[in-house]
Order: sequence, then C-alpha cells, then structure tokens
Amino acid sequence: MSNFYARATTSQAILRGIACKCPRCGKGKLFSGFLTLRPSCDACEQDYSFVDAGDGPAVFIILIAGFIVVGAALIVEVKYQPPFWLHAALWIPLVLAVTLWPLRAMKSLMISLQFHHNAAEGRSIRKNTP
Repeated sequence: MSNFYARATTSQAILRGIACKCPRCGKGKLFSGFLTLRPSCDACEQDYSFVDAGDGPAVFIILIAGFIVVGAALIVEVKYQPPFWLHAALWIPLVLAVTLWPLRAMKSLMISLQFHHNAAEGRSIRKNTP
C-alpha cells in the first residue's frame, strides 16, 4: 500500500467530511460509534490522534438549530397562539431532530477541514534575547 495520497481539494475535503469518511483517503470510516472516532483509518491507516474538533461542531449546530426552532416557534405563536403543551409537543422533537441529526456530519466536516488545512493548536514563538 502506498503512503502517498494526493492532497484533496477543499471541495473534496468538505464532501469527505459530510460523508464521515477518512480525511486523507476518503474511503475509510471516521467513526466507530455515533461520535466516537476510530483510532485510525481502516483503509489507509491514517492515525486520528491529531483530531481536536472541540466544541466547534456543537456550537455551530446550536446556533443553526436555535435560529430554526425559535423562528418557527415565534411564527406559530404569533399566527395561531396555541397552548404551551402544544408548543412543547411541536418543538421538543424538532430540537432533537435539528441538533442530533447533523451533529455527526458537522464533527466530521470540522475534522476533515482541520486535516486539509493542517490546523493545530496555537503556539507562541519566543525569540531568545540576551
């Protein structure tokens, strides 16, 4: 097996991320569970120890979901003024759907873009001065 893989374009990195595939080869699976990463790619053996998605995916999902759910709830409240129990029946399933469904793909996308751009933790550069 060759250790050389052509550098993916940004669009390829995005597609690999959304598909939850290996950011290097695009063939192996990235996750072993819902959000649990594999230790390495089963196709190209890329080590996933570099991964540090942090809270970025969750923050993006929360902002997008909040916009969708709050907007829809406001429209329904202004137009129909339903009782609170109906609001709960409508919006709790929607909150679960718009947060859990895209979370895995968003985490994978962040990992793929991190790999594509060689992103790493910031380091301070200190010059030796006498």
